[in-house]
Amino acid sequence: MNEARSLPLTELPPLDGELSLDTEVRAAAADDFGHVVERMPLAVLRPGSVQDIALVTRWAADNGWKVAARGQGHSTFGRSQVDTGIVIDMTGFGDIHRVGEDHIVVGAGATWRSVLAATLPRKLTPPVLTNYLDLSVGGTLSVGGIGGTTHRYGMATDNVRELEVVTGEGKVFTCSREENTELFDCVRAGLGQFALITRATLSLVAAPDRARRYALVYPDLESLAADQRLLLRKGRADHLQGSILAPDGRWRHQLEMVVFHASGDQPDDDAVLAGLADDRAQAQIDDLSYREYVEAFDKFEELLRTTGEWANAHPWWLTFLPGSAAEETAAAVLADIEPQDVGVHGLVTFYPLTVDAIRTPLVTMPAGEVVFTFNLIRFASTDTQQVGHMLEQNRALYPRIRAAGGVVYPVSAFPLTPSEWEEHFGARWPVVRSAKERFDPAHCLTPGYEVF
Repeated sequence: MNEARSLPLTELPPLDGELSLDTEVRAAAADDFGHVVERMPLAVLRPGSVQDIALVTRWAADNGWKVAARGQGHSTFGRSQVDTGIVIDMTGFGDIHRVGEDHIVVGAGATWRSVLAATLPRKLTPPVLTNYLDLSVGGTLSVGGIGGTTHRYGMATDNVRELEVVTGEGKVFTCSREENTELFDCVRAGLGQFALITRATLSLVAAPDRARRYALVYPDLESLAADQRLLLRKGRADHLQGSILAPDGRWRHQLEMVVFHASGDQPDDDAVLAGLADDRAQAQIDDLSYREYVEAFDKFEELLRTTGEWANAHPWWLTFLPGSAAEETAAAVLADIEPQDVGVHGLVTFYPLTVDAIRTPLVTMPAGEVVFTFNLIRFASTDTQQVGHMLEQNRALYPRIRAAGGVVYPVSAFPLTPSEWEEHFGARWPVVRSAKERFDPAHCLTPGYEVF
Protein backbone atom coordinates (compact mmCIF):
# COMPACT_ATOMS: atom_id res chain seq x y z
CA MET A 1 0.00 0.00 0.00
CA ASN A 2 1.28 3.48 -0.83
CA GLU A 3 1.53 5.19 2.55
CA ALA A 4 0.92 8.60 0.96
CA ARG A 5 -2.53 7.47 -0.20
CA SER A 6 -3.66 7.14 3.43
CA LEU A 7 -3.59 10.90 3.95
CA PRO A 8 -7.11 12.20 4.76
CA LEU A 9 -7.11 14.69 1.92
CA THR A 10 -10.84 15.37 2.30
CA GLU A 11 -10.07 17.12 5.59
CA LEU A 12 -7.77 19.61 3.87
CA PRO A 13 -9.35 22.87 2.61
CA PRO A 14 -8.77 23.86 -1.04
CA LEU A 15 -5.25 25.07 -1.75
CA ASP A 16 -3.86 27.71 -4.09
CA GLY A 17 -1.02 25.32 -4.91
CA GLU A 18 -0.73 21.54 -4.95
CA LEU A 19 -0.16 18.76 -2.44
CA SER A 20 1.59 16.12 -4.52
CA LEU A 21 1.49 12.41 -3.78
CA ASP A 22 3.51 11.56 -6.89
CA THR A 23 6.20 8.98 -6.16
CA GLU A 24 8.89 10.75 -8.20
CA VAL A 25 8.17 14.10 -6.56
CA ARG A 26 8.33 12.51 -3.11
CA ALA A 27 11.54 10.63 -3.99
CA ALA A 28 13.23 13.88 -5.05
CA ALA A 29 12.34 15.38 -1.67
CA ALA A 30 13.77 12.30 0.09
CA ASP A 31 17.32 13.19 -0.98
CA ASP A 32 19.55 16.25 -0.63
CA PHE A 33 23.00 17.58 -1.53
CA GLY A 34 24.60 15.46 1.18
CA HIS A 35 23.35 12.19 -0.36
CA VAL A 36 23.83 10.57 3.05
CA VAL A 37 20.32 10.52 4.55
CA GLU A 38 17.16 9.46 2.71
CA ARG A 39 13.65 9.88 4.12
CA MET A 40 10.51 9.50 2.02
CA PRO A 41 7.78 12.04 2.84
CA LEU A 42 4.07 11.27 2.71
CA ALA A 43 3.55 14.20 0.34
CA VAL A 44 5.17 17.34 -1.05
CA LEU A 45 3.42 20.69 -0.89
CA ARG A 46 4.04 23.11 -3.72
CA PRO A 47 2.42 26.13 -2.12
CA GLY A 48 0.67 28.79 -4.14
CA SER A 49 0.46 31.17 -1.17
CA VAL A 50 1.55 31.67 2.40
CA GLN A 51 -1.93 30.58 3.40
CA ASP A 52 -1.23 27.16 1.83
CA ILE A 53 1.79 26.75 4.10
CA ALA A 54 -0.24 27.80 7.14
CA LEU A 55 -3.13 25.45 6.30
CA VAL A 56 -0.95 22.42 5.64
CA THR A 57 1.22 23.03 8.71
CA ARG A 58 -1.83 23.28 10.95
CA TRP A 59 -3.36 20.19 9.29
CA ALA A 60 -0.14 18.23 9.80
CA ALA A 61 0.17 19.30 13.43
CA ASP A 62 -3.43 18.27 14.13
CA ASN A 63 -2.76 14.82 12.65
CA GLY A 64 0.61 14.21 14.30
CA TRP A 65 2.73 14.54 11.16
CA LYS A 66 5.99 16.40 10.71
CA VAL A 67 6.68 19.32 8.35
CA ALA A 68 9.91 20.65 6.87
CA ALA A 69 10.61 23.41 4.36
CA ARG A 70 12.98 22.61 1.51
CA GLY A 71 14.66 25.41 -0.42
CA GLN A 72 17.27 24.36 -2.96
CA GLY A 73 17.91 21.00 -1.27
CA HIS A 74 21.48 21.77 -0.20
CA SER A 75 21.31 20.24 3.25
CA THR A 76 24.13 17.76 3.86
CA PHE A 77 22.36 15.54 6.41
CA GLY A 78 18.64 15.27 5.77
CA ARG A 79 17.65 18.40 7.69
CA SER A 80 14.85 19.27 5.25
CA GLN A 81 13.57 15.71 4.95
CA VAL A 82 10.57 14.06 6.65
CA ASP A 83 9.73 10.37 6.59
CA THR A 84 6.29 10.69 8.23
CA GLY A 85 4.99 14.00 7.03
CA ILE A 86 5.06 16.81 4.52
CA VAL A 87 7.95 18.50 2.73
CA ILE A 88 7.15 22.06 1.64
CA ASP A 89 8.90 22.87 -1.63
CA MET A 90 9.84 26.56 -1.36
CA THR A 91 11.27 26.98 -4.86
CA GLY A 92 8.03 28.64 -5.93
CA PHE A 93 8.65 31.34 -3.34
CA GLY A 94 11.66 32.74 -5.17
CA ASP A 95 10.20 36.12 -6.09
CA ILE A 96 12.09 39.38 -5.72
CA HIS A 97 9.32 41.56 -4.31
CA ARG A 98 11.03 44.93 -3.95
CA VAL A 99 14.45 46.54 -4.06
CA GLY A 100 14.88 49.71 -2.02
CA GLU A 101 17.79 52.07 -1.50
CA ASP A 102 19.21 49.99 1.34
CA HIS A 103 17.13 46.80 1.47
CA ILE A 104 15.53 44.07 -0.60
CA VAL A 105 12.38 42.00 0.04
CA VAL A 106 12.51 38.44 -1.29
CA GLY A 107 10.70 35.14 -1.00
CA ALA A 108 12.40 32.51 1.14
CA GLY A 109 13.01 30.33 -1.90
CA ALA A 110 15.06 33.00 -3.67
CA THR A 111 18.76 32.23 -4.04
CA TRP A 112 21.57 34.62 -3.25
CA ARG A 113 22.36 34.57 -6.96
CA SER A 114 18.88 35.89 -7.77
CA VAL A 115 19.23 38.49 -5.01
CA LEU A 116 22.45 39.74 -6.61
CA ALA A 117 20.84 39.77 -10.04
CA ALA A 118 18.34 42.27 -8.66
CA THR A 119 20.74 44.38 -6.60
CA LEU A 120 23.98 44.65 -8.60
CA PRO A 121 22.38 46.71 -11.43
CA ARG A 122 21.67 49.24 -8.67
CA LYS A 123 25.23 48.89 -7.35
CA LEU A 124 23.99 47.29 -4.13
CA THR A 125 24.82 43.99 -2.42
CA PRO A 126 24.05 42.09 0.79
CA PRO A 127 26.90 42.69 3.26
CA VAL A 128 27.43 38.95 3.75
CA LEU A 129 27.20 36.34 1.01
CA THR A 130 27.75 32.61 1.21
CA ASN A 131 30.55 31.34 -1.04
CA TYR A 132 27.98 29.23 -2.91
CA LEU A 133 25.34 31.56 -4.34
CA ASP A 134 22.68 28.94 -5.14
CA LEU A 135 21.65 28.41 -1.52
CA SER A 136 18.18 29.67 -0.70
CA VAL A 137 17.74 32.74 1.46
CA GLY A 138 15.32 30.97 3.79
CA GLY A 139 17.57 27.97 4.27
CA THR A 140 20.59 30.19 4.95
CA LEU A 141 18.77 32.33 7.50
CA SER A 142 17.56 29.21 9.29
CA VAL A 143 21.15 28.30 10.21
CA GLY A 144 23.08 31.59 10.26
CA GLY A 145 24.95 32.06 6.99
CA ILE A 146 28.69 32.61 6.98
CA GLY A 147 30.89 34.19 4.31
CA GLY A 148 34.21 35.87 3.68
CA THR A 149 32.97 39.18 5.14
CA THR A 150 31.53 37.69 8.34
CA HIS A 151 34.49 38.95 10.37
CA ARG A 152 33.22 42.45 9.61
CA TYR A 153 29.45 42.16 9.14
CA GLY A 154 28.50 39.06 11.12
CA MET A 155 26.27 36.30 9.84
CA ALA A 156 23.63 36.69 7.13
CA THR A 157 21.12 36.55 10.00
CA ASP A 158 22.67 39.69 11.48
CA ASN A 159 21.68 41.58 8.34
CA VAL A 160 17.96 40.77 8.28
CA ARG A 161 15.44 43.50 8.96
CA GLU A 162 12.16 41.66 8.88
CA LEU A 163 10.74 38.18 8.33
CA GLU A 164 7.37 36.75 7.42
CA VAL A 165 6.99 33.31 9.00
CA VAL A 166 4.54 30.49 9.61
CA THR A 167 4.69 28.97 13.10
CA GLY A 168 4.14 25.32 13.99
CA GLU A 169 0.56 26.24 14.86
CA GLY A 170 0.00 27.38 11.29
CA LYS A 171 -0.14 31.06 12.16
CA VAL A 172 1.39 33.77 9.93
CA PHE A 173 3.43 36.49 11.60
CA THR A 174 5.63 39.39 10.59
CA CYS A 175 8.55 39.79 12.96
CA SER A 176 11.52 42.13 13.35
CA ARG A 177 13.60 43.76 16.06
CA GLU A 178 10.60 46.01 16.78
CA GLU A 179 7.67 43.63 16.20
CA ASN A 180 7.28 40.10 17.61
CA THR A 181 10.88 40.33 18.74
CA GLU A 182 10.98 36.99 20.54
CA LEU A 183 9.91 35.18 17.39
CA PHE A 184 12.40 37.15 15.27
CA ASP A 185 15.25 36.17 17.58
CA CYS A 186 14.22 32.52 17.59
CA VAL A 187 13.62 32.07 13.88
CA ARG A 188 17.00 33.48 12.81
CA ALA A 189 19.40 30.53 13.07
CA GLY A 190 16.58 28.63 14.78
CA LEU A 191 16.99 25.55 12.55
CA GLY A 192 13.35 25.73 11.49
CA GLN A 193 12.24 24.62 14.97
CA PHE A 194 9.78 27.42 15.71
CA ALA A 195 8.55 28.76 12.38
CA LEU A 196 9.19 28.44 8.66
CA ILE A 197 10.50 31.53 6.86
CA THR A 198 8.41 32.59 3.86
CA ARG A 199 9.70 36.12 3.14
CA ALA A 200 12.73 38.17 4.21
CA THR A 201 13.75 41.81 4.15
CA LEU A 202 17.53 42.00 3.86
CA SER A 203 19.85 44.96 4.41
CA LEU A 204 21.96 46.13 1.47
CA VAL A 205 25.18 48.13 1.24
CA ALA A 206 26.97 49.79 -1.65
CA ALA A 207 28.61 47.19 -3.89
CA PRO A 208 32.29 47.87 -4.56
CA ASP A 209 33.51 48.16 -8.13
CA ARG A 210 36.53 45.89 -7.83
CA ALA A 211 38.02 43.18 -5.63
CA ARG A 212 41.79 42.81 -5.25
CA ARG A 213 42.35 39.15 -4.32
CA TYR A 214 45.52 37.88 -2.64
CA ALA A 215 46.18 34.12 -2.40
CA LEU A 216 49.17 33.63 -0.09
CA VAL A 217 51.00 30.36 0.65
CA TYR A 218 52.38 29.31 4.06
CA PRO A 219 54.59 26.44 5.21
CA ASP A 220 52.43 25.48 8.18
CA LEU A 221 49.23 26.16 10.09
CA GLU A 222 50.93 28.26 12.76
CA SER A 223 52.28 30.86 10.35
CA LEU A 224 48.99 30.95 8.43
CA ALA A 225 47.04 31.62 11.63
CA ALA A 226 49.51 34.26 12.81
CA ASP A 227 49.02 36.31 9.65
CA GLN A 228 45.26 35.81 9.73
CA ARG A 229 45.21 37.18 13.26
CA LEU A 230 47.33 40.14 12.20
CA LEU A 231 45.04 40.99 9.29
CA LEU A 232 41.97 40.65 11.48
CA ARG A 233 43.49 42.92 14.11
CA LYS A 234 44.64 45.53 11.59
CA GLY A 235 41.35 45.46 9.66
CA ARG A 236 43.13 45.33 6.29
CA ALA A 237 40.95 42.66 4.68
CA ASP A 238 37.37 43.11 3.50
CA HIS A 239 37.20 39.37 2.83
CA LEU A 240 39.30 37.03 4.98
CA GLN A 241 39.39 33.25 4.67
CA GLY A 242 41.94 30.46 4.55
CA SER A 243 42.20 26.86 3.42
CA ILE A 244 44.34 23.78 3.74
CA LEU A 245 44.48 21.66 0.60
CA ALA A 246 46.40 18.58 -0.50
CA PRO A 247 46.82 18.75 -4.29
CA ASP A 248 49.88 16.49 -4.15
CA GLY A 249 48.98 14.39 -1.11
CA ARG A 250 50.53 16.84 1.36
CA TRP A 251 48.75 19.61 3.22
CA ARG A 252 49.23 23.06 1.66
CA HIS A 253 48.26 26.15 3.66
CA GLN A 254 46.76 29.15 1.93
CA LEU A 255 45.35 32.49 3.01
CA GLU A 256 42.76 34.27 0.88
CA MET A 257 42.29 37.97 1.38
CA VAL A 258 40.28 40.44 -0.67
CA VAL A 259 40.42 44.24 -0.55
CA PHE A 260 37.51 46.03 -2.20
CA HIS A 261 38.23 49.20 -4.13
CA ALA A 262 36.83 51.65 -6.66
CA SER A 263 37.80 51.47 -10.32
CA GLY A 264 40.99 53.41 -10.88
CA ASP A 265 41.90 53.37 -7.18
CA GLN A 266 43.87 50.14 -6.84
CA PRO A 267 45.23 49.23 -3.37
CA ASP A 268 48.94 49.49 -2.62
CA ASP A 269 50.01 45.83 -2.58
CA ASP A 270 53.10 46.55 -0.47
CA ALA A 271 50.99 48.22 2.21
CA VAL A 272 48.36 45.46 2.16
CA LEU A 273 50.99 42.74 2.52
CA ALA A 274 53.33 44.55 4.92
CA GLY A 275 54.51 42.41 7.81
CA LEU A 276 53.12 39.13 6.45
CA ALA A 277 55.28 36.00 6.55
CA ASP A 278 53.97 34.15 3.51
CA ASP A 279 56.13 32.67 0.76
CA ARG A 280 55.89 35.79 -1.39
CA ALA A 281 57.31 34.03 -4.47
CA GLN A 282 54.16 31.88 -4.58
CA ALA A 283 51.69 34.70 -4.00
CA GLN A 284 48.95 35.14 -6.58
CA ILE A 285 47.33 38.55 -6.92
CA ASP A 286 44.30 39.13 -9.14
CA ASP A 287 42.09 42.13 -9.70
CA LEU A 288 38.47 41.19 -10.32
CA SER A 289 35.17 42.87 -10.84
CA TYR A 290 32.88 42.51 -7.84
CA ARG A 291 30.69 40.11 -9.83
CA GLU A 292 33.70 37.94 -10.67
CA TYR A 293 34.60 37.93 -6.98
CA VAL A 294 31.18 36.80 -5.73
CA GLU A 295 30.92 34.16 -8.47
CA ALA A 296 34.39 32.69 -7.82
CA PHE A 297 32.98 29.43 -6.41
CA ASP A 298 31.22 28.74 -9.72
CA LYS A 299 34.47 27.55 -11.31
CA PHE A 300 34.99 25.05 -8.48
CA GLU A 301 31.43 23.78 -8.87
CA GLU A 302 31.94 23.40 -12.62
CA LEU A 303 35.07 21.33 -11.98
CA LEU A 304 33.26 19.05 -9.53
CA ARG A 305 30.38 18.57 -11.93
CA THR A 306 32.89 17.59 -14.61
CA THR A 307 34.52 14.97 -12.36
CA GLY A 308 31.17 13.73 -11.01
CA GLU A 309 32.05 14.64 -7.42
CA TRP A 310 29.24 17.20 -7.21
CA ALA A 311 26.72 14.32 -7.39
CA ASN A 312 28.50 12.20 -4.77
CA ALA A 313 28.05 12.22 -1.00
CA HIS A 314 29.17 15.28 0.98
CA PRO A 315 29.64 14.40 4.66
CA TRP A 316 30.78 17.91 5.57
CA TRP A 317 32.01 18.75 9.07
CA LEU A 318 31.81 22.41 10.13
CA THR A 319 32.88 23.81 13.48
CA PHE A 320 34.02 26.92 15.34
CA LEU A 321 37.09 26.76 17.58
CA PRO A 322 38.00 29.23 20.33
CA GLY A 323 40.89 31.45 19.35
CA SER A 324 42.84 30.31 22.40
CA ALA A 325 42.95 26.71 21.17
CA ALA A 326 42.37 26.98 17.42
CA GLU A 327 45.83 26.25 16.05
CA GLU A 328 46.57 23.47 18.53
CA THR A 329 43.22 21.72 18.02
CA ALA A 330 43.20 22.02 14.22
CA ALA A 331 46.80 20.81 13.96
CA ALA A 332 46.03 17.78 16.13
CA VAL A 333 43.03 16.84 13.97
CA LEU A 334 44.98 17.29 10.74
CA ALA A 335 47.73 15.06 12.12
CA ASP A 336 45.17 12.28 12.60
CA ILE A 337 43.47 12.42 9.19
CA GLU A 338 44.74 11.88 5.70
CA PRO A 339 44.15 14.04 2.60
CA GLN A 340 41.96 11.26 1.19
CA ASP A 341 39.64 11.78 4.17
CA VAL A 342 38.36 14.95 2.50
CA GLY A 343 38.38 13.58 -1.06
CA VAL A 344 40.32 14.38 -4.20
CA HIS A 345 39.06 17.96 -4.42
CA GLY A 346 38.09 18.35 -0.77
CA LEU A 347 39.62 20.96 1.47
CA VAL A 348 39.87 22.19 5.02
CA THR A 349 38.86 25.76 5.72
CA PHE A 350 40.41 27.66 8.62
CA TYR A 351 40.06 31.38 9.30
CA PRO A 352 39.24 33.81 12.13
CA LEU A 353 36.10 35.75 13.01
CA THR A 354 35.43 38.51 15.51
CA VAL A 355 32.69 37.30 17.83
CA ASP A 356 31.39 40.83 18.45
CA ALA A 357 30.31 40.99 14.80
CA ILE A 358 27.88 38.09 15.36
CA ARG A 359 24.73 39.27 17.12
CA THR A 360 22.14 36.61 16.27
CA PRO A 361 21.01 35.18 19.63
CA LEU A 362 20.82 31.51 18.60
CA VAL A 363 24.15 31.40 16.73
CA THR A 364 26.35 29.53 19.20
CA MET A 365 30.00 30.54 19.38
CA PRO A 366 32.93 29.49 21.58
CA ALA A 367 34.12 31.78 24.35
CA GLY A 368 36.57 34.52 23.52
CA GLU A 369 36.84 37.60 21.30
CA VAL A 370 38.15 35.67 18.28
CA VAL A 371 37.06 32.26 16.99
CA PHE A 372 38.21 30.22 14.01
CA THR A 373 36.11 28.29 11.56
CA PHE A 374 37.50 24.79 11.11
CA ASN A 375 35.67 22.85 8.41
CA LEU A 376 36.26 19.58 6.59
CA ILE A 377 34.66 20.17 3.18
CA ARG A 378 34.53 16.55 2.09
CA PHE A 379 33.77 15.33 -1.43
CA ALA A 380 33.45 11.57 -1.28
CA SER A 381 33.90 9.05 -4.07
CA THR A 382 31.22 6.52 -4.98
CA ASP A 383 32.73 4.11 -2.44
CA THR A 384 30.13 3.66 0.31
CA GLN A 385 32.83 2.49 2.70
CA GLN A 386 34.62 5.81 2.28
CA VAL A 387 31.40 7.69 3.07
CA GLY A 388 30.90 5.56 6.17
CA HIS A 389 34.48 6.22 7.25
CA MET A 390 33.99 9.99 6.87
CA LEU A 391 30.80 9.88 8.93
CA GLU A 392 32.55 7.86 11.64
CA GLN A 393 35.29 10.47 11.72
CA ASN A 394 32.70 13.20 12.16
CA ARG A 395 31.30 11.44 15.22
CA ALA A 396 34.76 10.80 16.66
CA LEU A 397 35.77 14.44 16.18
CA TYR A 398 32.81 15.85 18.11
CA PRO A 399 34.06 15.17 21.67
CA ARG A 400 37.51 16.46 20.69
CA ILE A 401 36.06 19.72 19.42
CA ARG A 402 33.88 20.09 22.51
CA ALA A 403 36.78 19.34 24.86
CA ALA A 404 38.71 22.18 23.23
CA GLY A 405 35.81 24.57 23.83
CA GLY A 406 34.56 24.44 20.25
CA VAL A 407 31.05 24.07 18.86
CA VAL A 408 29.61 22.41 15.79
CA TYR A 409 27.93 24.50 13.09
CA PRO A 410 24.52 22.80 12.78
CA VAL A 411 24.70 22.26 9.00
CA SER A 412 27.28 19.51 9.56
CA ALA A 413 26.70 15.93 8.42
CA PHE A 414 26.53 14.76 11.96
CA PRO A 415 23.60 13.80 14.24
CA LEU A 416 23.30 15.35 17.68
CA THR A 417 21.15 13.80 20.39
CA PRO A 418 18.65 16.00 22.29
CA SER A 419 21.05 16.11 25.25
CA GLU A 420 23.88 17.19 22.94
CA TRP A 421 21.65 19.91 21.51
CA GLU A 422 20.99 21.10 25.06
CA GLU A 423 24.75 21.21 25.61
CA HIS A 424 25.21 23.01 22.27
CA PHE A 425 22.81 25.83 23.13
CA GLY A 426 24.08 26.03 26.72
CA ALA A 427 22.63 28.99 28.60
CA ARG A 428 20.22 29.63 25.73
CA TRP A 429 18.59 26.19 26.08
CA PRO A 430 15.72 27.36 28.36
CA VAL A 431 14.86 30.01 25.75
CA VAL A 432 14.95 27.40 22.97
CA ARG A 433 12.76 24.97 24.91
CA SER A 434 10.26 27.66 25.91
CA ALA A 435 10.01 28.99 22.34
CA LYS A 436 9.38 25.46 21.03
CA GLU A 437 6.41 25.03 23.34
CA ARG A 438 5.06 28.46 22.50
CA PHE A 439 5.42 28.47 18.71
CA ASP A 440 5.41 24.74 17.84
CA PRO A 441 3.62 22.96 20.69
CA ALA A 442 2.93 19.85 18.57
CA HIS A 443 6.67 19.59 17.75
CA CYS A 444 5.87 19.18 14.08
CA LEU A 445 8.52 21.42 12.50
CA THR A 446 11.83 20.37 10.92
CA PRO A 447 12.45 17.00 12.58
CA GLY A 448 15.71 16.40 10.68
CA TYR A 449 17.78 18.15 13.35
CA GLU A 450 16.35 15.91 16.10
CA VAL A 451 16.55 18.74 18.62
CA PHE A 452 13.55 17.57 20.63
